[in-house]
Amino acid sequence: MFDLDLIKKVYSELPERVKKAKNVLNKPMTYAEKILYSHLFAAQELAAFNRGADYVDFAPDRVAMQDATAQMALLQFINSGKKTTAVPSTVHCDHLIQAQVEGKTDLGVAKDINKEVYDFLESVSNKYGIGFWKPGAGIIHQVVLENYAFPGGMMIGTDSHTVNAGGLGMVAIGVGGADAVDVMAGMAWELKMPKLIGVKLTGKLSGWAAPKDVILKVAGILTVKGGTGAIIEYFGEGAKSLSATGKGTICNMGAEVGATTSIFAYDESIERYLKATGRAQVAELANEIKADLDADAEVYENPELFYDEVIEINLSELEPHVNGPFTPDRATPISRMKEVAVENGWPLEVSVGLIGSCTNSSYEDISRAASIAKQAEEKGLITKAEYSITPGSEQVRFTIERDGFIETFEKIGGKVFANACGPCIGQWARPGAEKGEKNTIVHSFNRNFSKRADGNPNTHAFVTSPEMVTALAIAGRLDFNPATDTLTNKNGEEVKLDLPTGDELPTKGFEVEDAGFQAPAADGSGVEVSVSEESKRLQLLYPFAAWDGQNITGAKLLIKALGKCTTDHISMAGPWLRFRGHLDNISNNMLIGAVNAFNSETNKVKNQLTGTYDAVPAVQREYKAAGIPTVVIGDQNYGEGSSREHAAMEPRHLGVKAVIVKSFARIHETNLKKQGMLGLTFANENDYDLIQEDDIFNFVDLVEFAPGKQLTLEVVHTDGSKDTIKLNHTYNEQQIDWFKAGSALNLIREQNV
Repeated sequence: MFDLDLIKKVYSELPERVKKAKNVLNKPMTYAEKILYSHLFAAQELAAFNRGADYVDFAPDRVAMQDATAQMALLQFINSGKKTTAVPSTVHCDHLIQAQVEGKTDLGVAKDINKEVYDFLESVSNKYGIGFWKPGAGIIHQVVLENYAFPGGMMIGTDSHTVNAGGLGMVAIGVGGADAVDVMAGMAWELKMPKLIGVKLTGKLSGWAAPKDVILKVAGILTVKGGTGAIIEYFGEGAKSLSATGKGTICNMGAEVGATTSIFAYDESIERYLKATGRAQVAELANEIKADLDADAEVYENPELFYDEVIEINLSELEPHVNGPFTPDRATPISRMKEVAVENGWPLEVSVGLIGSCTNSSYEDISRAASIAKQAEEKGLITKAEYSITPGSEQVRFTIERDGFIETFEKIGGKVFANACGPCIGQWARPGAEKGEKNTIVHSFNRNFSKRADGNPNTHAFVTSPEMVTALAIAGRLDFNPATDTLTNKNGEEVKLDLPTGDELPTKGFEVEDAGFQAPAADGSGVEVSVSEESKRLQLLYPFAAWDGQNITGAKLLIKALGKCTTDHISMAGPWLRFRGHLDNISNNMLIGAVNAFNSETNKVKNQLTGTYDAVPAVQREYKAAGIPTVVIGDQNYGEGSSREHAAMEPRHLGVKAVIVKSFARIHETNLKKQGMLGLTFANENDYDLIQEDDIFNFVDLVEFAPGKQLTLEVVHTDGSKDTIKLNHTYNEQQIDWFKAGSALNLIREQNV
């Protein structure tokens, strides 16, 4: 068991800290507030902070990093001047394993081609006291849930789905690597005090409905940006009826509505999960302070007085949802899919069904999906679509193999991939994807942006529960409703699938031979971390230049992005993951997925030096070589999706000075600030329409950059006319200091030299 002393310390201090906070707030507290106020940084003065307005310094209990983002985070930490991490930290090797053949084969290939990166991560972990989870150990969020998450704790992680740990009652927040470096270096972690959205769950799930359907329904209500700047707190009798891993699934996909994090209060299902995963002592400690691991009773009696927004969902009436394509908030109940799919011209034939990932790879998920797979064999059905399973951890994989589920899946043609992210993040070598054919896939993952899974922009990806994925894969039809429809078996008989069944936790307990954990060296001072200058995958970082104190003038437009521009569009994953530790090489994917507003094409922008059109990175490199500053213009919720800070570091590295948009996703805006970039929003969103392809941009009053003060931008058009645009920002004094210093890391280094 990990972190027992840390957890004891948190629990010994939490009740008194909550009591002091309640005296200051002078009101009952929600559960999220109790954790936030009990994790204030030592130098942060206790006050009644204004939600959505006040920046607050926090002291998270731990940091978790996955291998793709850990490379850049640790390259930055090396430059921090620290000899060891100030809080418990872990690295999880889950992103670099490509799904192609099957688990064992794919893992062997990954260990070979990624050896340089794995060796680097292992050596840095050894040197700085970081726990290392080897390739094959599992997906970071499932491993964290099984080993590190605890009620009442606070964690940050370099992946947007860190929020998965909210299923165990933890405030867990996805961040960029620079934020992780702050905490690992013993500094405060800054966050704008979140707003609070309360989701009251009544009733109880039944039939084909699953915990996944709760968040699919919420996504349809809030949309992909409706949770931005807020913590979603679930409560009610319906919440208590859900399993801990079901709660994790709901919290995991809170990232898809932009929520800072999501959380459930400590209850008996969380207690059961802690005990089942070898943490009975944590459960016992939690039981001693149970009242403080829940909201005050008055909150639940009158939730509208304590939350900024309240949503109510009756689980007894909830039906299965299938969300998509191309966005996770397009929610369609399965009973309406037939008409909606036809109206929109979506391909009805399901080519592949995929279950697992960090979102839905628990024992309960797998057992319920296996119950449907077993029926297919028993009822003489032939599975129409390809079908794959991605276990979330080696512990889950070992246990489901012991209990016969893998054999059940294989009997219907199922393929078991490695315990890794795989298809969910584009690490899927899907045969024929390069043809770009229009097709439909269904999966139990969290994101379904265009090209995300297989690189094919014409793949219509739909998100649903593991049970529904299995049923739709067997039927081979998107419009199949297992609650009402029948299937024809190989004997020509009409048969109907029975309701899914499964166990919340394995009746024989979890088992594993080698979970994949490697403890760091007791003394890492003698460990050498070397990066070859010839390496194509790793590159030591050098400080970004500080601001010269002058207004930025004569800047050219690099791209005006049209519509949805996620971090996948700004810095693609998939095959580009191999360059996550080499800033210059990965910068060759900068904004290649963004749609140019002037020609509706991707990776084709005008080079104002030559008048020709070329790839975005190539044009930007020419501007950088010529010493010409540039700006990027964007639409709503710019930077939605993954926490990858490469989407901020690449423009910074190549010389982009400012990103000006209608609105930002939270993590990306913070990442831009951390890297010394200007992340600004149009005071009047319609000013986006004023921007023309050959414009020149002059910042009139950047020398007066100050909190709460708008910036003025002069836009000069080719005909000599000008527009003066007002820009808003959310920078406070400290963040403006990051800009002036060139990055937040530059300030950290100065303090530790």
